[in-house]
Amino acid sequence: MTFRHPYDREILRLAVPAFGALVAEPLFLLTDSAIVGHLGTVSLGALGVAGQILGTLVNLCIFLAYGTTASVSRQVGAGNHRAAVRQGVDGIWLAALIGVALIVVGRPLVPMVVRAFGASAVVAPQAETYVHVSLLGVPGMLIVLAGTGVLRGLQDTRTPLIVSVGMFAVNAGLNALFVLALGFGIAGSAWGTVLAQTGGAVAYVVMVLRGARSHGAPLRPDLSGLRASATAGVGLLIRTLSLRVVLVVATMVAARLGDAQIAAHQIAANVWTLTAFALDAIAIAGQAITGRQLGAGDVAAARAATRRMVEWGVACGVVFALVLFAVRPWLPNAFTADAAVRSQLLDALVIVALLQPIAGVVFVLDGVLIGAGDMTYLAVAGVIQTAAFLPVAWLAYALGGGLVSLWLAMGVWMAARLVTLGLRARTDAWSVAGAVRG
Repeated sequence: MTFRHPYDREILRLAVPAFGALVAEPLFLLTDSAIVGHLGTVSLGALGVAGQILGTLVNLCIFLAYGTTASVSRQVGAGNHRAAVRQGVDGIWLAALIGVALIVVGRPLVPMVVRAFGASAVVAPQAETYVHVSLLGVPGMLIVLAGTGVLRGLQDTRTPLIVSVGMFAVNAGLNALFVLALGFGIAGSAWGTVLAQTGGAVAYVVMVLRGARSHGAPLRPDLSGLRASATAGVGLLIRTLSLRVVLVVATMVAARLGDAQIAAHQIAANVWTLTAFALDAIAIAGQAITGRQLGAGDVAAARAATRRMVEWGVACGVVFALVLFAVRPWLPNAFTADAAVRSQLLDALVIVALLQPIAGVVFVLDGVLIGAGDMTYLAVAGVIQTAAFLPVAWLAYALGGGLVSLWLAMGVWMAARLVTLGLRARTDAWSVAGAVRG
């Protein structure tokens, strides 16, 4: 890997702030957990269940950010800044409409969903309270996703970082006030997060309104634009559902392998998630750069940037693997004193480390294809990848292979992602030039 490549500065300019914004979201939950923990074990358990429900909702709606980035960046590349802002306005409207629909549909279903996520009879009432209140913040949360996508499409990842830091600070302050000072209980924690999310949404709406006025873009929703955004969102939704199925099934298998295995798996999964944030930051840069270059009609530049970002992904993956191997003997002691859990985790971390270079390539190519608007292929590929994982995961359980076998199944899944995305990247089918993907 040579340094001082023409694209290095642009990749870093977009990826570094994106990494900061990605880290801000789990910090929300960590802050809530630290404050709600003062209320007792039941409240903390309720927050855990509610966090899983809301986290799943965020993951399923991530298409609002990714799809908007792809469409806006293409228009920017084509020099159509008015159309780019118009796409952003449509993304905001779509987020608001979905958010309101989720409130209307979701509120009556809250008790059933909480039970489905395994809440006990003691934990369930508080979990339901948290989710009921948090649903009011869903439109704001989705508008934040869409607004983030707009700014990324405009090649700006620094402003989303600033908004994320601001939301984190407001969330922490309001949670401390409502829970610790005013004694509002777990509902106070939910209200603090709702107000922080709504404040972030207002900030993005103001920025989009300013952009619309500056470029003369209309503010009313455009039916064709909403339809295009929703259509692109279907492919991304299927892709995301495929990812979630793998992660949920892996957790279910680990739970059935034994208590030590599920504990070790959760720690290993958290380590995987941490490294994924850095790799995903490069993928976000890939979304913005690819969309802009294809919008400008410069397919050669899009391919050159992709090659460089893949090199960055591999390099980061190798570094992460070396770091994990270096800290592996001591890492389990930071999480648990249970000898059985430590033993399981030591073995699983070997696989986690070995998968890092593959993950580096997979994450980058995923981001590039999203930026190119290749959503239909991503949906089909996601189903194929999940189909490759499920039977191997079942064998890991049926044959009593243990946690290492489960993480080897995760390796099969990552290999399937590498093959399906790599084969697509080698063709010309993804690199469709123009302001709108035909």
